[in-house]
Amino acid sequence: MIRADAPLSLGGKSLALSLRNIYETLAISFPTVVEAVQGRVTKEMCDIRLERWARHIVDNARITVDVAGRHNMVPGKTYLVMSNHQSLYDVPVLFHVLGANLRMVAKEELFRVPVFGKALAAGGFVRIDRGNRHAAIRSLQDARELLASGTHVWIAPEGTRSRTGHLLPFKKGAFYLAFQAGLPILPITLRGTRDALPAKGLRSTAGAHVHVLIHPPIDPAPYAARGKEGREALMDDVRAALESGL
Repeated sequence: MIRADAPLSLGGKSLALSLRNIYETLAISFPTVVEAVQGRVTKEMCDIRLERWARHIVDNARITVDVAGRHNMVPGKTYLVMSNHQSLYDVPVLFHVLGANLRMVAKEELFRVPVFGKALAAGGFVRIDRGNRHAAIRSLQDARELLASGTHVWIAPEGTRSRTGHLLPFKKGAFYLAFQAGLPILPITLRGTRDALPAKGLRSTAGAHVHVLIHPPIDPAPYAARGKEGREALMDDVRAALESGL
């Protein structure tokens, strides 16, 4: 357990808490954008800011985080992280648990948000335009290069947040990336983040109890050798792992 002093009961829904965490996000975005304009942005500084941001978000929302399966993540190994996606709080929780050497594949729309979008790009996050196949392929190449450099990449195979908590159908792009990168997939189940803020919600609730289950890695190589059938089997096995923790 990362935090043992947070209350077990949930507080009321609060727009003020959401705004406070938006402020935390802008607080790391502004200097990152300025440094990018000046040509001084570095991954090391971005990692420091992301680690601080994740800690502040979790603390502000008084989230208790229980983590199981840490032994499945071997130090020094690079992973393509795949998790279910229930809330905007999934992102800071994953950074809080896995560390800042992590970048996510995010939808194109987020990169259009003033300041925040430019900070995402400067910080090494990967944009994906699902409506443009050629652009999406280039994005997967960017993600592959990140993985090759030793940076973990997180992608939500559902492609969006689930409103019910149940897994949505998976997109194929994550699994094409797995085959191209040839690195182990690390499935992670998140449970409880939607108690802090459900999909499409605006008001956060303090005091959520979040469970993070890190499953054994899955090697994509044996699946890749089977072509399309292997990709479908890999999708099924990742789905089964994520569902087992819900």
